[in-house]
Amino acid sequence: MTTIVLADDEVLLRKALAALLPLEGDIAVLAEAEDGAAAVEATLRHRPDVLVIDLEMPGVDGLAAVAEIRRTLPDQVILMLTRHARPGVLRKALKLGVQGFVSKSAEPAHITSVITSLHAGKRWIDPDVSALAVIDDCPLTDRELDVLRVTGEGYSVADIAARLHLAQGTVRNYLSNAMQKTQTRTRHEAARYAREHDWL
Repeated sequence: MTTIVLADDEVLLRKALAALLPLEGDIAVLAEAEDGAAAVEATLRHRPDVLVIDLEMPGVDGLAAVAEIRRTLPDQVILMLTRHARPGVLRKALKLGVQGFVSKSAEPAHITSVITSLHAGKRWIDPDVSALAVIDDCPLTDRELDVLRVTGEGYSVADIAARLHLAQGTVRNYLSNAMQKTQTRTRHEAARYAREHDWL
C-alpha cells in the first residue's frame, strides 16, 4: 500500500484523482489539500509515502510548498502534476529534489504507476514534460530569474532585497543584467518578457 497526500486547487480534478487512483492500484489517499499552504500542513501531519502536488496553485504555489516541506522532510518523495512545464520551473523543481513529473492530462492508471515507481525509489519525467525542459534558451541566471519573479509581483527593490535576503545593490545589479539581456527598459518589462518566453 502506498500512501499519498493529494494537493490541487482544481476541486473537480482533485476529487476525481482521489476517487480513481485507489481503484487503479494499491493507493490510499490520506488527505487532500486545496492550496500550497494546506499541502505543507497535510504532508507534515500525515507523512505520506508520496506527495502528489500541482505545480500552479494560488497563494503558495507547488514549488514554494515543496521548498517548505523539504526543510522538515528532506527525503519526502514528491510527484509534481503540471499542465505547462516551463524550463526554468522544471530546473528549480529538480534542484528541490522533486522525483517525478506527470502531465495533468495523463490517465489515472499512468499516474498510479508513476506513484508506485517513485515509492520504489525510481524517478519519472513524462516525455512531453521533459521535451519542454530541454528546450531552454534562457540567457538569465537563476538569481536574475528570482529577482524578476518577485518584481513581477509588484515589489520594490527594497522589498525584493528583503524577500531574497540580498543587498539592494545586488538586486539592482541583477535587474540591470536582466534588462540588458532582454533588451528592455524597465524591470517590469524584463519580468514580462521573461514570462512571455516561459522562463519564469
